[in-house]
Amino acid sequence: MAIDVVDQVLDVFEGETVYVYHEIVHNRHVVGRFRERGVVFVEDVEAVPPGAVVVFSAHGVSPAVRERARERGLHAIDATCPLVTKVHSEAVRYARQGYQILLVGHRDHQEIVGTSGEAPQATQVVETASDIPALEIRDPQRLVYLTQTTLSVDDAAAVIGALREAFPSIKSPPSEDICYATTNRQHAVRALAGECDVVLVVGSVNSSNSRRLVEIAEGEGVTAHLIDDAAGIDWGWFEEGTGHQAPGTGAEGGTRHQALGTRTETGGLGDAGSASRCSEPSAQCLVPGAFTVLVTAGASAPEDLVAGVCRALIGR
Repeated sequence: MAIDVVDQVLDVFEGETVYVYHEIVHNRHVVGRFRERGVVFVEDVEAVPPGAVVVFSAHGVSPAVRERARERGLHAIDATCPLVTKVHSEAVRYARQGYQILLVGHRDHQEIVGTSGEAPQATQVVETASDIPALEIRDPQRLVYLTQTTLSVDDAAAVIGALREAFPSIKSPPSEDICYATTNRQHAVRALAGECDVVLVVGSVNSSNSRRLVEIAEGEGVTAHLIDDAAGIDWGWFEEGTGHQAPGTGAEGGTRHQALGTRTETGGLGDAGSASRCSEPSAQCLVPGAFTVLVTAGASAPEDLVAGVCRALIGR
């Protein structure tokens, strides 16, 4: 949605320079493509000329940034993700009700900076459970936790569990803060990674949700790589002996790809011209040298980049 907003702004304000406060989404290709079309990305609204058009990124901004944009007479267009706006609204509402807000997330992430700015006097950021002893709590009965929308579900659960243990009366948000685009991908990687030799995550290094996908795959014991596009693939990752060690194959010294090969229903990446195919969809067959690869992507990765990675794999 945020990417579409900038596309539309470029059409509506044709011939004018469009400024975007912070990267519209954390993806190198998306930002690069907009730069090629003349978009200027800034980290301070002071860098935007008075009266110019500025788009606020998907990560959201604090009220102080909005106010400064008004003071400078900027034409501000909000591309904040609706799920981030939901967390902002929760922070404002709980602060007005006299709650202290424990905001679970990465302290320097733009989303956390923006959410904290909604109620700075009432908000403390909690990155890990080790931050809890240093929190300054006025009334344990008037506490609520909120979370960054792109966190690892497991990491968030660990911190929230520690908060509940320390403050049994802490209130939770009325609905899940971590966004569905993030949770769906995390659940999929957790469910499928164990069946694969290699996991490829299409996304940029500054994308929080992309990095979490890599961490989850590695947590399942599978080699995972974060790549911007097909050019980031190192074909050495798919050489014999580099695959995930499958349970139960140690005695034979084999890897998972030697034990499982490819399956018909997944359109495996073996050499269809020389390898036999399984006669039954549920059967397992040996395809020498074949690797089972899981491809996923950060929530803001363009579809054409994902398709490019798939084409590169199928071509091999």
